This record gives sequence, structure tokens and C-alpha cells, in this order.
Amino acid sequence: MPEDPYRVPGIREYREAVQPAEILGRKNYEHWLGPLVMRHLSPYVSRTCVRLGMSPNQVTGLMILTAVAAAASLLVPGVWGPVLALGFGQLQLLLDCADGEVARWRKLTSPKGIFLDAVAHYTAEGLIPLFLGLRAALLVEPAQWQWAALGGALSLLLIYNKVLNEMVHVARAKYGLALIKEDPEAAAPVRSGVRTLRNLANLLPIQRMFHWVELTFWCLLAGVTGLFVGQQPAAVGLLMILTPLAALTLVGHFVAIMSSSKLRAQ
Repeated sequence: MPEDPYRVPGIREYREAVQPAEILGRKNYEHWLGPLVMRHLSPYVSRTCVRLGMSPNQVTGLMILTAVAAAASLLVPGVWGPVLALGFGQLQLLLDCADGEVARWRKLTSPKGIFLDAVAHYTAEGLIPLFLGLRAALLVEPAQWQWAALGGALSLLLIYNKVLNEMVHVARAKYGLALIKEDPEAAAPVRSGVRTLRNLANLLPIQRMFHWVELTFWCLLAGVTGLFVGQQPAAVGLLMILTPLAALTLVGHFVAIMSSSKLRAQ
């Protein structure tokens, strides 16, 4: 930790310290808006957090709150609900960059921080589809609760799909294998037929639709569409598109894991 962790240098020197090349080069770990926009803005945010004496976990706590706010915003009637959801989603992405920068500057990394970061991601990707379903259910009188149930099903599919990766780590740890890193070779299916299907699926990466930032974009698109067809039909239409695609993605993810070398005994 620096001699006085609450005093930071100018923005250029600070940026070099908290955004080393190995961080900026993690293309598979970040949403595309990260290197395009947020990594240019986040040093100003994280530098302010350092000056205020905030810990990395406190910044991640704000990230969790913005995830809840993004989802809850969908209950606001009209197009303004999705607009707010998009705004909070962008703020969450910015804080997602900033908490790691605070941790690198103050040299305060911990398992608790990794856990809280995962909580923030799961909260966003679980609650946004759930509240989308509530939006579709509550925008009409009387409420149509079947759409809330569909939103819950979509939420479950997305969480299940996300947790499959954690199941891989747990299975390897229980078997006594080393922690697996992000490795295209390890993730590649062993069987040629499955590998061909995976390559075809990568031409249209449906799974990327379900990142929390992308979900807020889709909600905004539905909100704009709702200006012409009605907000409730637009929300229902989005649910009916996303849910079968999420189910297809879950099945494909499961098959890809089972056919890869990730779970191979060594």
C-alpha cells in the first residue's frame, strides 16, 4: 500500500498504476463497453473513491445497489423505466471497473472482494429479467401474473447458465484438480461434430445477449417499441423472445462443458 493511500498522483500516473497492460488486455473478461468507454472514465471515479477513503468492497457494495436499482427501474411506467435501467446498468459497469482499480491502488484484494463482485453480477443478471416479468404483469389492469412467472423462468435460466461455470470449478476442486484459467483450448469441445456446432454458434453469439448491460439495451429497445405498440405488449414480446433463446443457450453451454476437456480426469 502507498505510504498515504488516500493521496493519489495526477490522473496520468494514477491510470498507469491501476490499469496495467495485463488488465487492459483481458478481452474475454470485460463487456465490450469496458475498453471502449468505461476504462477511459473509471480512473476518475476510482481516484475519487480513493480520496474519500473508500475500500474496494465499499465500491463493490455500490455496484450491488446499482444492480438492484437497474432492475427496480423497470417498474417505472412508460419508456422512462427502461431509460433508468440503462443508466443504472452503465453506472454498474463503471463501478465494476472502478472497484478493481481501487483494490490495485490500495493493494487490498481478498476472497471477500471476489465474492462481492460475483454477487453484483448475479444480482443484475437475475433481477433484471425478473423485474421485466413484473413490468409486463403490472402494466395492465388486472395484473397478468403469467408474465411475472415467465420473467422468473427467464431469471432462473440465466442464473443456471451462469452457475454452470462455477460448477466446473467446484467439480475440479473436489476432484483435486488445479483451478482452470480462461483457456480456449480447454473450452474447445473434444468431438469434432460438437466443435463444428460450437463454431457455427459463435457466428451468432446468442449468449452475449444475456449480460446485464445487454439486457438493459434490450429493455430500452422494448420501451421505445412500446411507444408505438404499447409498453405491455412490448415487454411481453421481449420476454417471449429471450426465454426460449436462454433455454437454448443453457443446453448449448451444458453440452459444450461436457464435451470439453475441463472435466477430464488428469
